[in-house]
Amino acid sequence: MTNIENSIETPNKPAAGYYSERPTKVIEADEQYKLVMAITLDKESGYSRGILRCITSRVGEFQIGGTIDKSELHWVNKEPSGTYKIGEKVLIKNEDEMMSTLAVEGTQFLGLEDPDIYYDEKEKLYHLYFTIPFIHNVRRSIIKSRIHLGHAVGPSLDELEMTPPVLSSDGVYRAKEVSIPPVNKDGFRYCLVESSDIVDDDRYSVVRTAKAMQLGGRWEYGDIVFHPAECGLEWIGGHASPGPLLPKDFIDVGEGKLLGFMNGREANQEVGNKTLYGTFSVGLFIYDYEKGVIDWVSPVPFIQDSEAKTITFASQFVYTGEGSGVLYAHGDDSWVRAYDISVEGIKAFARDVCRKDLS
Repeated sequence: MTNIENSIETPNKPAAGYYSERPTKVIEADEQYKLVMAITLDKESGYSRGILRCITSRVGEFQIGGTIDKSELHWVNKEPSGTYKIGEKVLIKNEDEMMSTLAVEGTQFLGLEDPDIYYDEKEKLYHLYFTIPFIHNVRRSIIKSRIHLGHAVGPSLDELEMTPPVLSSDGVYRAKEVSIPPVNKDGFRYCLVESSDIVDDDRYSVVRTAKAMQLGGRWEYGDIVFHPAECGLEWIGGHASPGPLLPKDFIDVGEGKLLGFMNGREANQEVGNKTLYGTFSVGLFIYDYEKGVIDWVSPVPFIQDSEAKTITFASQFVYTGEGSGVLYAHGDDSWVRAYDISVEGIKAFARDVCRKDLS
């Protein structure tokens, strides 16, 4: 794993004033779905349409390990006010057949999670990625959970057909929360996924590469390129998940490199016989997509929602032009909010707080 370049020790809180939090939430949970998260929006529709993960049931306590969520993917459509309305469940052709082939005795399927829309402009095809979780039925079971990175493809979002997962899980390797970079000079992509690793009986969410020769088909698991147990950063000391990569038209951080948002969580705490999760917040990272290497992760988070008690998790960035954009993140699994982001604000944060020059 590449050493992450971080030169300072700083408090575990973001500094204020480098972005603008919109006061009105774009999605709030309703009577039917009290928990919502992980919005992804369709660029081809002008970001007026997208997909959201809705929690249909939760067993367990918030912020305590062992919680089991059952989920569905639902359409969202933009209202004149700028908010999004939750619509019907997303129906994907061949879903039931695919789930039957992935099912393992002793596990239960929890429903599709964590959607990501990617439009291939060259082939004129939509690709939808999502988590396919099969968890063991009994806590501490010898049967291992399978967390696959699922995939569907079609000429439109209304004509998606599910394929085998691009990354399948054998109970050891697992993948979710994909970030898709450009094709590198060798003709493939070093995609980033959230994966996992166990160190001294503690499970960490890590960032791993996945070699993708094409947007569909089978991908190949790569190396762990960021490990919370090895980074020495408090804000991301327990769990890491790659977020949106920012286009070079918005900010250019060097040839073959992209700036992105990283979702990070503080290390778990063991209290009695319970695992307590830390705070989730949003930081920055630089990704060398030519080599499949993370060069830098911000030593402190960039964004924490003003109302969130423990979770701020970014899932969608929209470039609006002239050095401006909008980041969408969910708070406490209960709403989605928009944050106005500028190149000047990011560079100032990197310079003033992180002592990092992004120009």
